[in-house]
Amino acid sequence: DDIDKLINLLPKNVQKFFSDIDTRKDLIEVIIDLGRQPEARYTNKVIIIDTNVISRNDIEKTINKLGIFGNDNRAGIERTLHRISAIRNRQEEIIGLTCRVGRAVYGTVEMVRDLIKSGESILLMGRPGVGKTTVLREIARVLADDFNRRVVVIDTSNEIAGDGDIPHPAIGRARRMQVTKPEYQHQVMIEAVENHMPEVIVIDEIGTELETKAARTIAERGVQLIATAHGNCIENLIKNPTLSDLVGGIQSVTLGDEEARRRHTQKTVLERASEPTFTIAVEIKTRNSWTIHKDVAKSIDVHLRGQQNTPENRLLGDDGEIIYSKERNLPSKVSQKQSISMLNKNEKFSKPFQINNHENKEKSELKESKMLKILCCGISPHICNEIIHKHNLDAVCVTEINDASVILSLRKVLSNKQTIRKEAHKLKIPILVIKSDSFHQVQRGLNRLIKRNKSYIESLSSKNDLLDQENIAAALEECRLALEKIVVPLGKPVDLLPRSEKIIEMQSELVRKYRLSFDIFEELNAKRLRVYPP
Repeated sequence: DDIDKLINLLPKNVQKFFSDIDTRKDLIEVIIDLGRQPEARYTNKVIIIDTNVISRNDIEKTINKLGIFGNDNRAGIERTLHRISAIRNRQEEIIGLTCRVGRAVYGTVEMVRDLIKSGESILLMGRPGVGKTTVLREIARVLADDFNRRVVVIDTSNEIAGDGDIPHPAIGRARRMQVTKPEYQHQVMIEAVENHMPEVIVIDEIGTELETKAARTIAERGVQLIATAHGNCIENLIKNPTLSDLVGGIQSVTLGDEEARRRHTQKTVLERASEPTFTIAVEIKTRNSWTIHKDVAKSIDVHLRGQQNTPENRLLGDDGEIIYSKERNLPSKVSQKQSISMLNKNEKFSKPFQINNHENKEKSELKESKMLKILCCGISPHICNEIIHKHNLDAVCVTEINDASVILSLRKVLSNKQTIRKEAHKLKIPILVIKSDSFHQVQRGLNRLIKRNKSYIESLSSKNDLLDQENIAAALEECRLALEKIVVPLGKPVDLLPRSEKIIEMQSELVRKYRLSFDIFEELNAKRLRVYPP
């Protein structure tokens, strides 16, 4: 994160505080205000750095080490992601500095990797400091390096790719276009499309009507847009007249009497004016909790009808696994008491169709036995879990080799880990080797494993069917010989061998045809048929 370059700009008494490595961990920003004590802000606390207050001399020394502040009162350090923002007085003199630590965080894109690969335009929303720009930077890198797309980053305040003419390595092979003044951002957006033929354009903070129109123009030309906007959720954009066009805008419509009665609404209603500029919207609640609107048009329509949206919630667990969930779709105007009664009513109707717990358990055990258990060696489990979830594959990633039914590995990793090969040979676990850990290669590997596993299960199933037929024939022949050789001619009861419930039922049907009586006994969890003479 090149944090030393930022600390070296600060006054001497502030630099001493950060000589300890622990004081740099989770640091968000350093506040230097004239006549006040300097502060260090962390994710969950604020620490006073020094009891002495900041003087004008301290601020001037820091400013002299920096480059020129732009019209947006921001400056940076060349080839770093750090940002220094100024507070000025009425005479345009700088009396305060916010020194923001910029970090390139890798792995944040895993929450939406499947969405950015789809080619649809994505809008990111969330409160300040939640990590929108960090995610945007990582998305630009992944699209350029992993998916080989032509990516152009519109960097208005040099916040995405850092200060200086050479962009920070955090954006990978993506190209960066700088904006001389914030009010020219919409012009640079159009220029990028016309001059540089991008497949993807990445923009931070769409905030004006001109930028909104430019975004629509770009989307209509078939270019994928990845952008952020001011607002915590999609409903905030509907109420914002400047940005509402990003989600389709709203208009007032007067309905006829018959249509109003059919909808059970007033004659004047709000409806979406056009197709949204962004197909997908992502609400970043916290760094590990995101809400996904996969169909923005549908979400807007549902909201305008007075119903509650049902977006997809994605939560990043402590083990790195992404948990997916969805909320119930209930009218927003229904009271809590009515909602509970509605849910209870639905549950009452669904009970007669539920399978009992024993059958559920058997079905889940059967499904689990058929499921392919994959141990990833040198490959990120995030990618495997994403492919499994997206294509609904009968597979699951495991962490222990004893739980695995197959190992998916990279060639270079497997050659360096002889112990895994020996352990797999000992446990008779097959290994599939792939060239790289790219999304495409992992997907091909998983498809091959699923296909082989399906063929193996089908062969086992056909063998089991053959064995079942042989068992049924032997059980019926046993029953017939007992009836004709012992029960009827000798008048003696006979206990047949223990069998399954299905076979005992067939034996019972055969006994009834001979007009004889019988009982079923259970011994040591096994059932047998006892036939009595006439």
